[in-house]
Order: sequence, then structure tokens, then C-alpha cells
Amino acid sequence: MRVSQLHISRRTIALSAALVVTVGLAIGAHAALNGRAMDAAKAVATEQGYEVMRKASRVALIIGNGHYPDAAAPLAQPINDARALSASLRRDGFDVDVVEDATKDDMSRALDRLRRRIRSDSVVMLFFGGYGVQVGRQSYMIPVDATIWKEIDVRREGVSVESVLDVMKEQGARAKLVVVDASRRNPYERRFRSYSHGLAPIVAPDKALILSSATPGRVAEDSGERHSVLVSELINQLGKSQSAEAVFTKTRNAIARSSDGEQVPTVSSSLVEDIHFGTDVANAGS
Repeated sequence: MRVSQLHISRRTIALSAALVVTVGLAIGAHAALNGRAMDAAKAVATEQGYEVMRKASRVALIIGNGHYPDAAAPLAQPINDARALSASLRRDGFDVDVVEDATKDDMSRALDRLRRRIRSDSVVMLFFGGYGVQVGRQSYMIPVDATIWKEIDVRREGVSVESVLDVMKEQGARAKLVVVDASRRNPYERRFRSYSHGLAPIVAPDKALILSSATPGRVAEDSGERHSVLVSELINQLGKSQSAEAVFTKTRNAIARSSDGEQVPTVSSSLVEDIHFGTDVANAGS
């Protein structure tokens, strides 16, 4: 009887041990599967979060004005530039509003739309190609329907770059990027000045980065190419993964070199973080 009991006890112990091992393995496998599932879910959520961030936090207003009734001939480049730059920015995740041959009302409505799209995490970009006029210490973007005979008309008919920067600031934009390709010899200033003054220095307010096509007070002649030299080089730099400051600075340097110093764009920055093109999100503090 004692031998039988001993035999049963050993068999019971062996079965129990095997059961414990099996249960342990099952629990471990289940935990591993749950862990992998959670990691996969986190990865998907992170990717979706980046995509939402990318779409929600990058907005742009692109204006290309080419057909001015007061000009001897249409400007061929601004509309081509606006279309090409819009396509490049959309590939980089920007929500782009593009306006061609904008009247004063068109520009006002576009600014209202821009105001509604800006959030506290927004990286906002403005591009203007066309004629610009300096009055006092401000640079004015000129609509195609502007009627300008005196300097005071510029303030009434134009839209200052500084006023658009104010809109971005009021809405709490995270970063403000501005490209102004308007330092052309225009048909307006000759009516009240002996020569064209180009544009005034555009001082970057807080959290802003500004690129203009020429040195303040100088004009830049259009080439015979499809795109302006500023936009051609800018798009070239946008195709690379680098910071916005690097994009603007390399654009300036390339144009200055290729023109032997005849055209030197101006870059002004007060950014406090790195805003990147060619990546999903803007990287702070890198």
C-alpha cells in the first residue's frame, strides 16, 4: 500500500509540474503577444499623430500677381512661381491657399481665410510674387487692380507685409515664414519718384523668418526664365531635408554667387526653434 501511494504521489507531482510549466509558457506567450500588439498600436497611433500634426499645423498663403493693367507687359514669372511653390509645399504637408492675379478684395478675403486657419501650433508661410512698393518703413504688396498715382495711394491700395505678420502674431502662430519676391522695377513709383526704391527692410518680429528677393532699396530684374531666380533656388532647397533657416540662407547664398553679387536676397530671422522642411514635424531645440 505504501509503495502504491508513493508511486501515485510521484506521478501526481510530475503531472503537476508539467501543468505548471505549460501554464507558465501559455501566460508568457500571451503576454508577449499582448506586448507586440500594444507596441504595434502605439506605432500606428504615433504615425497617425504625426500625420495629423503635419496636416493641421502647416498652412500657407501663396499669391502670384502677373497681370497689372498699368504695366507695359504682364509679369510672366509670378503665377508660374506660385503654382510651382504651392506644389512643393503641398508635398511637404502644407495646407496651401493659392491666389492668382489677386485684386485688393481677393487679398482681403485670402487673409481672412488665413486668419481662420491659424492655430497656436501652426507654422504659417506667406509668399507674394508681383510688384511691391516701399512707403516709409513698410513694404506693400500691390494688387492687380491698384490705382496708384501718389505715395498715399500705396497705403490705401496695397497690403503691407507687416500687416500680414501682425495677423499671424495675433492668431498665435508657432512660426511665421515669409517669402517676398517683389523687388521689381514697377510702373507706379515713377509717377511720384525719380527711381524705384525697391523694398524696405522687413524686420522679423518674434518667431519669424523672412526672405526677400533683393537687398533693401535695390531692385532685381526678371530673367527670361519660366521661374524667378529666387523661387527656382528656393524650390531646389525645399527638396532637401533641412531647417527653414538653412533653406532660406542657402537660397540667398546661391543667388548671390550665381549673380556675382548683383542680386543678394535678404534673410531676417528671429526663430527660436528649428522648423524643418522635408520631415513630418517641426523639431524644437535641435
